[in-house]
Amino acid sequence: MASRTLSTLPVLLSAVLQAQPNRNLNFLADHVDGRTRRQALGEYLRAKAFAQLDARARTVETIRGREAMEARGREVRTKLIDLIGGPLPEKTPLNARVTGTLDFPGYRIEKVIFESHPGFPVTASLYLPKSGPAPHPAILFPLGHEAGAKAHEAWQAVLVTFARRGYVCLAWDTIGQGERIQLWDADFGASKVIRSTTEHTIIGLQTVLVGDPLGRYTIWDGIRALDYLLSRPEVDPRRVGVTGNSGGGTHTAYLSALAGDRFAAAAPSCYLTSWRRLLVTIGPQDAEQCMPGFLAAGLDHPDFVLAYGPKPYRMLTAIRDFFSIAGARATASELARMFDAAGVGDRFGQFEADDGHGYTKPRRAEAYRFFSRWLDGKEDSRPEDPVDYLSEEALWCTKSGQVAAEFPRSETVFSLNQKRLEQVRKRGATLAEVRAFVEFAPGGGAPRVTGYGGANGLEKLTYESEPGIEIPALLYTPSTSGRHPAAVVVYGRGKAAAHDDARKLAANGKVVLSIDLRGMGETSEAPDENESDWPRYFGNYEAAMTAMLTGKPLVTMRAEDIARAVDLLASRGDVDPARIELHGQGAAAVPALYAAAFDARIGETRLREMLVSYESVVRQRIHRGQWENAVPGALRLFDLPDLVRWIAPRRVTVESTVGPLGN
Repeated sequence: MASRTLSTLPVLLSAVLQAQPNRNLNFLADHVDGRTRRQALGEYLRAKAFAQLDARARTVETIRGREAMEARGREVRTKLIDLIGGPLPEKTPLNARVTGTLDFPGYRIEKVIFESHPGFPVTASLYLPKSGPAPHPAILFPLGHEAGAKAHEAWQAVLVTFARRGYVCLAWDTIGQGERIQLWDADFGASKVIRSTTEHTIIGLQTVLVGDPLGRYTIWDGIRALDYLLSRPEVDPRRVGVTGNSGGGTHTAYLSALAGDRFAAAAPSCYLTSWRRLLVTIGPQDAEQCMPGFLAAGLDHPDFVLAYGPKPYRMLTAIRDFFSIAGARATASELARMFDAAGVGDRFGQFEADDGHGYTKPRRAEAYRFFSRWLDGKEDSRPEDPVDYLSEEALWCTKSGQVAAEFPRSETVFSLNQKRLEQVRKRGATLAEVRAFVEFAPGGGAPRVTGYGGANGLEKLTYESEPGIEIPALLYTPSTSGRHPAAVVVYGRGKAAAHDDARKLAANGKVVLSIDLRGMGETSEAPDENESDWPRYFGNYEAAMTAMLTGKPLVTMRAEDIARAVDLLASRGDVDPARIELHGQGAAAVPALYAAAFDARIGETRLREMLVSYESVVRQRIHRGQWENAVPGALRLFDLPDLVRWIAPRRVTVESTVGPLGN
């Protein structure tokens, strides 16, 4: 496509496009490969992420020797604490109690409830050996997302085998799983949203708006679980390991990085890969496994190990896992080089099994060998003995099987997050501070424009919002000559849905530019049919989270698309630049609000069906379609009504605001 100015756009279409069906207002079917345009936002975000990963690679390439490795580890720990919302809470009494005991040959299980925060119960299974001298080595076992929570058969196989071999083991129900469903529905007898990862990501947006990824809560549960494990007289505090699979592998990485001084060995299963491979395969996972700003901070998966090392660490991987084995191998190669250079190469290794996702027998056998070597001074290669698996109900710590039913006045992440908001909220932020916080870049100069032509007052065109992002647009011009007032129109359903309203504005004498913000309209990405509940609740979560990982929220990028539209209109000879207004509707209304607040060239603003506030998302249990509108940590400084206020004395009209569910 050749670059042209608007004044030289050729007239390629002779028909009166206003009379055509709305599908003819798009470019895709007639002019470009639709798949290419729909992938543009994802490709742009991945390119930005890869540039950050390249910069990190250049930094860690210089690490040579133990001193440099340990310095990197200290730097990573500092960054991780900042990314999870700042210093962790003060420790409070665990108020632990044993609610039942199960006795078996060689081991017993205690059913334990402790409080990670005051009034926030955690249900756990403590496996205690009957053989061997006390104090025993111990294993902290964070759970993955598989069905059954702490009763999942693979977990029981690991825990029973360790217990039979003389280890104390502790597994606890992760937030949203087992007895700790946060969105419990008594009528359904289940979570309101069924899957734990969906629950994580609903709650995760609420915590992100307050400035904390959900991992802050799951990590703290793990740290308090470790506190309980170490409080038991049966445990040797010098010989404690941590391992788990999938989401449990995630938390093995988190906990060893942030509480590494209390672990003697760590072995995550089916998690560690690399962000470069994640972004081109399965994309960002649920909110529990993502920390906004992680890539912008110069971090990648190997950094979890560096924050822990140089201590014994084993990556347990699956060749056919959905977590990329190529990424795992790249991470292992980088770490092996550093451990070797530090003179402790025997402490790090990667184990591969030719199977799929799960804590399968080959990885379990490697875990027994690894932990027996580093916690017990010998390498135990015995095969597993058969395990009689218990039901979920048999392992319940509560009578009802749900903390929410048993302790209706107990805290949830939902209630704790609201208290956290009152703790971290800062008053008196200025518009300039907020503009810098969201990293809004002002426009300036006419953007590069490519036109497809038109007739009788309507042209199809694209303009470059920034390198890699082209915005499809419709330009409506009145029939009269001279300078005219102008309007930018942005609708969440795209410019085709705005066609009738845009025509009316043009009929009233305005030059109108109706645009598809990146990822909207004809540039929207089709939802994943295999994750049917994901787009229903979260919209384009992959783009929104990738943007957050790279340090700049998607809503800011879309606001900049609008600022570039203002640049384009202001450069036209038939537009009065002092009279440019903005119309936003639906999912595009929040980006329009940001643009209006930050760009003083926009005179009047009209917003319809806009989210009423970020705080409403935090105060209501369930939301839909709000990840794309979110700014991590926004509520520490401002809310959407503040942006409305800052537009004054310019006129702004907000009609038919909607709540977090879009009602």
